[in-house]
Amino acid sequence: MKVTLMVALTADGKIAKDASHYPDWTGSADKKLFRQITLDAGVIIMGSATYTTIGKPLPNRRNIVLTRRSDRVSMHDNLEFTRRKPYEIIRKLESEGFGRAVLIGGAQINTLFAKAGLINEMILTYCPKVFGSGLSLFSEPLSLDLALLATKQLDPHVFYAHYRVKSP
Repeated sequence: MKVTLMVALTADGKIAKDASHYPDWTGSADKKLFRQITLDAGVIIMGSATYTTIGKPLPNRRNIVLTRRSDRVSMHDNLEFTRRKPYEIIRKLESEGFGRAVLIGGAQINTLFAKAGLINEMILTYCPKVFGSGLSLFSEPLSLDLALLATKQLDPHVFYAHYRVKSP
């Protein structure tokens, strides 16, 4: 299964000011790209704080939320709360016939998947903002080697870079 990490970044490399910062700063071009890629994949994976920030499951996609809380129960057909490890989530999705998933954060979940060697590609949208401080792409130091696959300007001020994560 191909797992793509997809996030918007500020010019100083932040994904949010804090864990509850709603991503309304990324702009319409990023949102359009996000919608297209996540709908094509059919599955999005996120952490509990990201889900809480969004506030509802995104439609027409399977929403998988990693949580430590065993009392979280979904009231939606397309939403699943899980305590599974990243490789177990991927294995389950593969067994259900999925070939792609998009990892949408936050920093702790990104780190869990990266440390497990489960991120195949990264799509990073660079937005013309600077927060000065805030959440980084990953919550812990780690090292990934990337190969640039493509870049594209989405509007006069926003572009994205699509990378392949090289195998160690």
